[in-house]
Amino acid sequence: MEITCNRCHQAVLAENSYCPACGLPQLMYGADAPLGQAQPVRWDEPVRDAGSVDWKPALRAALLLAIPAGVLSFGLSAVGLLGFVWMAVAGAWAVAIYLRSQRPAWITIGAGARIGLVTGLLGAWAAAATMSVSLFAMRFFFHQGKVFDDFWQIQVSEKASQQWAAAGIDAQTILAAKTLLNSPEGRGGVTLSIMLFLVLALVVFATAGGALGARLMGRTRQPEV
Repeated sequence: MEITCNRCHQAVLAENSYCPACGLPQLMYGADAPLGQAQPVRWDEPVRDAGSVDWKPALRAALLLAIPAGVLSFGLSAVGLLGFVWMAVAGAWAVAIYLRSQRPAWITIGAGARIGLVTGLLGAWAAAATMSVSLFAMRFFFHQGKVFDDFWQIQVSEKASQQWAAAGIDAQTILAAKTLLNSPEGRGGVTLSIMLFLVLALVVFATAGGALGARLMGRTRQPEV
C-alpha cells in the first residue's frame, strides 16, 4: 500500500518511515490502537531533513578525498588517464563518509550531488594547481623546456596545420594561425583552455559520483520501521 508525502506529494510505501524524494519523516500509527484513537509513533532520536546538507562534516569528507584525487588526476601523472574515475569515486566516497554521522543515515540524490560538486571543485583546484606547479618546475628547474617545445611543434602545431589544410583552408590563413598558435599567447591560451575543460569534466564526474552514491546509499540504508 502507498501513501502520499505531505511535503512533496510523492508516493511513499506504507512500510517506509521517510519519503524517498524529500526525506520527510512519515507518521506511523500503531495497528493495535482503537479506531479513531490511534496516536502517531514518536521517534526517540533527532531527525534531519534528508534533502539538506550539514556542510561542516560534508566539507571534512570532501577535503579528505578531493585533494588526493585531484593530485592523482592531473595530466602529467602516470595514473592521470583515470582522473575522471578518481573524481567519481571521491564524490561517492565523500557521501558515504558523510552519511556515517547523519540521522537518518541516507540523503536524497540532490544532496549527494551537492556534496559531489564541492568535492569536484576542491579536487579540480588541486589538479590544476598540481599541473601548473609541475609544468613550471619541469621547464625552469629541470630545464626540460625543449621537450615541451618539440612536443608542441610536432603534436600540436603541425597536426593542426594538416587538419586545416585538409579542411580546405588557404595557406596564408594557415600560416597566420600557425604563427599565433606558436606564440606565447597562443600556447598559453590553448593550455588554459585544456585545463578549463579538464577542470569542468572533473567537477561533472565528481557530481555524478556523489549523486550515484546517494542513490545507492538510499536503497541500502533507508530507515525502516
